Amino acid sequence: MNQLINKKVKFIDLGQKDYKETWDYQEELFAGTVALKIQNRKNSPEQQQITPNYLLFVEHPHVYTLGKSGELSHLLLDENALAEKKATFYKINRGGDITYHGPGQLVGYPLLDLDNFFTDIHKYLRYLEEAIILTLADYGITAGRIEGLTGVWLDHEKQQNPRKICALGVKSSRWVTMHGFAFNVNADLSYFNNIVPCGISDKAVTSMHLELGKAVDEAEVKEKVKNHIAKLFEIEWED
Repeated sequence: MNQLINKKVKFIDLGQKDYKETWDYQEELFAGTVALKIQNRKNSPEQQQITPNYLLFVEHPHVYTLGKSGELSHLLLDENALAEKKATFYKINRGGDITYHGPGQLVGYPLLDLDNFFTDIHKYLRYLEEAIILTLADYGITAGRIEGLTGVWLDHEKQQNPRKICALGVKSSRWVTMHGFAFNVNADLSYFNNIVPCGISDKAVTSMHLELGKAVDEAEVKEKVKNHIAKLFEIEWED
Protein backbone atom coordinates (compact mmCIF):
# COMPACT_ATOMS: atom_id res chain seq x y z
CA MET A 1 0.00 0.00 0.00
CA ASN A 2 1.37 3.41 -0.94
CA GLN A 3 1.98 5.93 1.83
CA LEU A 4 1.24 8.69 -0.70
CA ILE A 5 -1.75 8.39 -3.03
CA ASN A 6 -1.42 9.92 -6.50
CA LYS A 7 -4.49 10.02 -8.73
CA LYS A 8 -2.83 12.22 -11.32
CA VAL A 9 -2.26 10.56 -14.69
CA LYS A 10 -0.04 11.77 -17.52
CA PHE A 11 -1.84 11.36 -20.84
CA ILE A 12 0.34 10.77 -23.91
CA ASP A 13 -1.03 10.42 -27.45
CA LEU A 14 1.70 8.68 -29.44
CA GLY A 15 -0.11 8.97 -32.78
CA GLN A 16 0.84 6.10 -35.10
CA LYS A 17 3.82 4.22 -33.71
CA ASP A 18 5.52 0.88 -34.30
CA TYR A 19 4.34 -1.84 -31.91
CA LYS A 20 7.82 -2.85 -30.71
CA GLU A 21 8.86 0.75 -30.08
CA THR A 22 5.69 1.32 -28.07
CA TRP A 23 6.19 -1.93 -26.15
CA ASP A 24 9.74 -0.89 -25.24
CA TYR A 25 8.46 2.50 -24.09
CA GLN A 26 5.80 0.83 -21.96
CA GLU A 27 8.41 -1.48 -20.42
CA GLU A 28 10.57 1.53 -19.56
CA LEU A 29 7.72 3.36 -17.80
CA PHE A 30 6.52 0.16 -16.13
CA ALA A 31 9.98 -0.75 -14.83
CA GLY A 32 10.48 2.75 -13.46
CA THR A 33 7.27 2.64 -11.46
CA VAL A 34 7.93 -0.86 -10.11
CA ALA A 35 11.49 0.15 -9.09
CA LEU A 36 10.14 3.20 -7.26
CA LYS A 37 7.60 1.03 -5.39
CA ILE A 38 10.35 -1.34 -4.32
CA GLN A 39 12.50 1.60 -3.15
CA ASN A 40 9.57 3.11 -1.24
CA ARG A 41 9.24 -0.08 0.77
CA LYS A 42 12.80 0.43 1.99
CA ASN A 43 12.36 4.12 2.74
CA SER A 44 10.99 5.74 5.87
CA PRO A 45 7.55 7.46 5.56
CA GLU A 46 9.14 10.89 5.15
CA GLN A 47 11.31 9.58 2.29
CA GLN A 48 8.37 8.15 0.32
CA GLN A 49 7.87 9.34 -3.26
CA ILE A 50 4.61 9.28 -5.20
CA THR A 51 4.37 6.71 -8.00
CA PRO A 52 3.48 8.01 -11.47
CA ASN A 53 0.56 6.92 -13.66
CA TYR A 54 0.31 7.10 -17.44
CA LEU A 55 -2.32 6.58 -20.13
CA LEU A 56 -0.93 6.04 -23.63
CA PHE A 57 -3.10 6.21 -26.75
CA VAL A 58 -1.62 4.88 -30.00
CA GLU A 59 -2.43 3.50 -33.43
CA HIS A 60 -0.18 0.70 -34.66
CA PRO A 61 0.74 -0.39 -38.18
CA HIS A 62 -0.62 -3.87 -38.95
CA VAL A 63 0.60 -6.29 -36.25
CA TYR A 64 -0.45 -9.53 -34.58
CA THR A 65 0.41 -10.16 -30.92
CA LEU A 66 0.22 -13.43 -28.98
CA GLY A 67 -0.26 -13.42 -25.20
CA LYS A 68 1.24 -15.89 -22.73
CA SER A 69 -1.79 -18.19 -22.74
CA GLY A 70 -2.20 -18.12 -26.52
CA GLU A 71 -1.72 -20.81 -29.13
CA LEU A 72 0.61 -20.12 -32.04
CA SER A 73 -1.76 -22.12 -34.24
CA HIS A 74 -4.27 -19.26 -33.85
CA LEU A 75 -2.11 -17.25 -36.27
CA LEU A 76 -3.10 -18.49 -39.72
CA LEU A 77 -0.23 -16.85 -41.64
CA ASP A 78 3.37 -17.92 -42.22
CA GLU A 79 6.29 -15.48 -42.47
CA ASN A 80 5.83 -14.95 -46.23
CA ALA A 81 2.11 -14.24 -45.87
CA LEU A 82 2.81 -11.78 -43.05
CA ALA A 83 5.27 -9.94 -45.27
CA GLU A 84 2.74 -9.81 -48.13
CA LYS A 85 0.23 -8.18 -45.82
CA LYS A 86 2.89 -5.80 -44.45
CA ALA A 87 2.18 -7.11 -40.96
CA THR A 88 4.48 -8.07 -38.09
CA PHE A 89 4.10 -10.62 -35.29
CA TYR A 90 5.22 -10.62 -31.64
CA LYS A 91 4.90 -12.95 -28.66
CA ILE A 92 4.33 -10.73 -25.63
CA ASN A 93 3.97 -10.86 -21.85
CA ARG A 94 0.31 -9.91 -21.41
CA GLY A 95 -2.54 -12.26 -20.65
CA GLY A 96 -4.87 -13.45 -23.36
CA ASP A 97 -4.49 -15.11 -26.75
CA ILE A 98 -3.82 -13.63 -30.18
CA THR A 99 -5.12 -10.28 -31.34
CA TYR A 100 -4.64 -7.80 -34.16
CA HIS A 101 -3.72 -4.11 -34.09
CA GLY A 102 -3.79 -1.77 -37.06
CA PRO A 103 -4.85 1.55 -38.56
CA GLY A 104 -8.34 2.67 -37.56
CA GLN A 105 -8.06 1.01 -34.15
CA LEU A 106 -7.65 2.95 -30.91
CA VAL A 107 -5.17 1.18 -28.64
CA GLY A 108 -5.00 2.30 -25.03
CA TYR A 109 -2.21 1.38 -22.63
CA PRO A 110 -2.88 2.46 -19.02
CA LEU A 111 0.25 2.19 -16.89
CA LEU A 112 -1.35 2.74 -13.51
CA ASP A 113 -0.16 1.97 -10.02
CA LEU A 114 -3.41 0.47 -8.76
CA ASP A 115 -2.31 1.19 -5.19
CA ASN A 116 -3.24 4.76 -6.12
CA PHE A 117 -6.77 3.69 -7.07
CA PHE A 118 -7.88 0.20 -5.95
CA THR A 119 -6.12 -3.15 -5.78
CA ASP A 120 -8.57 -5.29 -7.73
CA ILE A 121 -7.53 -6.46 -11.20
CA HIS A 122 -11.02 -7.68 -12.09
CA LYS A 123 -12.50 -4.29 -11.22
CA TYR A 124 -9.73 -2.70 -13.29
CA LEU A 125 -10.67 -4.77 -16.35
CA ARG A 126 -14.38 -4.07 -15.86
CA TYR A 127 -13.69 -0.31 -15.66
CA LEU A 128 -11.76 -0.39 -18.94
CA GLU A 129 -14.63 -2.28 -20.55
CA GLU A 130 -17.12 0.18 -19.07
CA ALA A 131 -15.28 3.15 -20.60
CA ILE A 132 -15.73 1.57 -24.04
CA ILE A 133 -19.36 0.61 -23.36
CA LEU A 134 -20.15 4.20 -22.34
CA THR A 135 -18.35 5.58 -25.40
CA LEU A 136 -20.37 3.33 -27.71
CA ALA A 137 -23.57 4.45 -25.95
CA ASP A 138 -22.62 8.02 -26.86
CA TYR A 139 -22.99 6.95 -30.49
CA GLY A 140 -26.22 5.02 -29.94
CA ILE A 141 -24.53 1.61 -30.00
CA THR A 142 -25.61 -0.82 -27.29
CA ALA A 143 -22.71 -2.95 -26.03
CA GLY A 144 -21.84 -5.03 -22.99
CA ARG A 145 -20.08 -8.11 -21.67
CA ILE A 146 -20.43 -11.84 -22.25
CA GLU A 147 -19.91 -13.95 -19.14
CA GLY A 148 -16.60 -15.77 -19.14
CA LEU A 149 -15.11 -13.60 -21.90
CA THR A 150 -13.15 -10.37 -21.64
CA GLY A 151 -13.69 -7.40 -23.90
CA VAL A 152 -16.71 -5.50 -25.15
CA TRP A 153 -19.37 -7.13 -27.31
CA LEU A 154 -22.40 -6.22 -29.38
CA ASP A 155 -25.48 -8.45 -29.26
CA HIS A 156 -24.19 -9.57 -25.86
CA GLU A 157 -27.64 -10.41 -24.46
CA LYS A 158 -29.46 -12.54 -27.06
CA GLN A 159 -26.15 -13.58 -28.68
CA GLN A 160 -27.76 -14.34 -32.05
CA ASN A 161 -24.81 -12.64 -33.75
CA PRO A 162 -22.35 -11.67 -30.99
CA ARG A 163 -19.41 -9.65 -32.23
CA LYS A 164 -16.43 -8.21 -30.41
CA ILE A 165 -15.63 -4.53 -30.86
CA CYS A 166 -12.92 -4.14 -28.19
CA ALA A 167 -10.31 -6.65 -26.96
CA LEU A 168 -8.48 -6.51 -23.62
CA GLY A 169 -5.17 -7.96 -22.49
CA VAL A 170 -3.21 -6.70 -19.51
CA LYS A 171 -0.19 -7.43 -17.37
CA SER A 172 0.12 -6.49 -13.71
CA SER A 173 3.06 -6.73 -11.32
CA ARG A 174 3.11 -5.23 -7.82
CA TRP A 175 -0.24 -3.68 -8.82
CA VAL A 176 1.36 -1.77 -11.69
CA THR A 177 -0.41 -2.34 -15.02
CA MET A 178 0.65 -2.36 -18.66
CA HIS A 179 -0.83 -3.33 -22.04
CA GLY A 180 -4.56 -2.61 -22.26
CA PHE A 181 -7.35 -2.45 -24.85
CA ALA A 182 -7.80 -2.39 -28.64
CA PHE A 183 -10.99 -0.64 -29.79
CA ASN A 184 -12.09 -1.00 -33.41
CA VAL A 185 -13.19 2.42 -34.66
CA ASN A 186 -12.48 2.42 -38.42
CA ALA A 187 -10.55 -0.86 -38.50
CA ASP A 188 -9.96 -3.03 -41.59
CA LEU A 189 -11.55 -6.23 -40.32
CA SER A 190 -10.14 -8.36 -43.15
CA TYR A 191 -6.97 -8.67 -41.06
CA PHE A 192 -8.92 -10.57 -38.43
CA ASN A 193 -9.52 -13.33 -41.01
CA ASN A 194 -5.89 -14.34 -40.56
CA ILE A 195 -6.24 -15.27 -36.87
CA VAL A 196 -8.59 -16.99 -34.45
CA PRO A 197 -9.28 -13.76 -32.49
CA CYS A 198 -8.53 -14.23 -28.78
CA GLY A 199 -8.81 -17.98 -29.42
CA ILE A 200 -12.57 -17.68 -30.06
CA SER A 201 -13.59 -19.31 -33.35
CA ASP A 202 -17.39 -19.04 -33.20
CA LYS A 203 -17.85 -15.28 -32.74
CA ALA A 204 -17.28 -12.37 -35.11
CA VAL A 205 -15.50 -9.03 -34.75
CA THR A 206 -16.84 -5.63 -35.74
CA SER A 207 -15.91 -1.96 -35.88
CA MET A 208 -17.78 1.26 -35.12
CA HIS A 209 -17.78 2.41 -38.73
CA LEU A 210 -19.52 -0.79 -39.85
CA GLU A 211 -22.15 -0.57 -37.13
CA LEU A 212 -22.85 3.09 -37.92
CA GLY A 213 -22.53 2.77 -41.69
CA LYS A 214 -20.03 5.62 -41.95
CA ALA A 215 -16.50 6.60 -41.02
CA VAL A 216 -16.09 7.78 -37.45
CA ASP A 217 -14.15 10.81 -36.17
CA GLU A 218 -11.28 9.07 -34.35
CA ALA A 219 -10.16 12.20 -32.49
CA GLU A 220 -13.66 12.55 -31.05
CA VAL A 221 -13.72 8.89 -30.00
CA LYS A 222 -10.35 9.29 -28.28
CA GLU A 223 -11.63 12.23 -26.27
CA LYS A 224 -14.76 10.37 -25.20
CA VAL A 225 -12.84 7.26 -24.12
CA LYS A 226 -10.33 9.40 -22.23
CA ASN A 227 -13.11 11.28 -20.41
CA HIS A 228 -14.96 8.10 -19.45
CA ILE A 229 -11.75 6.54 -18.09
CA ALA A 230 -11.13 9.70 -16.05
CA LYS A 231 -14.59 9.61 -14.48
CA LEU A 232 -14.51 5.88 -13.68
CA PHE A 233 -11.05 5.96 -12.10
CA GLU A 234 -11.50 9.46 -10.60
CA ILE A 235 -8.41 10.58 -12.44
CA GLU A 236 -6.84 14.04 -12.40
CA TRP A 237 -4.92 14.76 -15.60
CA GLU A 238 -1.34 15.86 -15.09
CA ASP A 239 -0.21 18.91 -17.04
